[in-house]
Amino acid sequence: MIRVADLPATHPGRRLLTKRTPFFVAPREPRCSYSVYVPTSWTPETEMPVLVAVHGTGRSVGELREGFISFAERHELIVVTPLFPVGITDPDDVDSYKKIEAGGIRFDLVLLDILEQVRIRWNARIGKVLLCGHSGGGQFAHRFLYLHPDRVAAVAVGAPGNVTPLDDSRDWPEGIADTPRRFGTTVDREAVARVPVILVIGSEDDGRADLAAMGHPGRSRPEELDLLEKSLAQHGTTVRQVVVQGVGHDAAGTRGPVVEFFTGQLDAGAV
Repeated sequence: MIRVADLPATHPGRRLLTKRTPFFVAPREPRCSYSVYVPTSWTPETEMPVLVAVHGTGRSVGELREGFISFAERHELIVVTPLFPVGITDPDDVDSYKKIEAGGIRFDLVLLDILEQVRIRWNARIGKVLLCGHSGGGQFAHRFLYLHPDRVAAVAVGAPGNVTPLDDSRDWPEGIADTPRRFGTTVDREAVARVPVILVIGSEDDGRADLAAMGHPGRSRPEELDLLEKSLAQHGTTVRQVVVQGVGHDAAGTRGPVVEFFTGQLDAGAV
């Protein structure tokens, strides 16, 4: 794998591997991939922090990456946007990545391998990253936090249709009782509590009809978010919820509070 630092400054590969990059195959699982935005201020000597933004069910990865470019330029950080495609476990599967594991694939480990490749290629600082996701990405983000609290500096969870509370009486993904068997690790609540979390949702994002159509009648996205907030707070996490007025189920519409939250984390030296 070519390190960008090894290419001469005039080499066309520098243009290919900075700013908006192509999609790269994920090293652990070639059915997955990722794209990166590398700020114009990047130099081989610069060890930039990383923001990971995880897509929702629609997999609008390009739009997601574009939405964080001004933030990346302003704060000199690298944006990593993984792509977990539809149809990995069966032709109609859209949900597998949200629950971290399916069909023998550990999507959390796929992401960790992606980050290691980003570290090598761009000399990135990946010990702790900023992590965000909207809708299905929000499901992935808070579950990744449970399993790898040592790898995230702060987490933003947007409008998930389903959440996992820190509940020892129920198995994954309704709870965390079986994580030692399923993932080989026990959720460390104290470590999770050290990671600040913001929960965001639009005031018009009820989602009850959508969730009922998918087999979850009677549930809504605000109720799921309230459940997650209560569970995290009960176990010591510094968590706050922001409702963006006039916005529906829209990642771009709820991005403002996420950017503000991450800006505060960067200013405080969290990564």
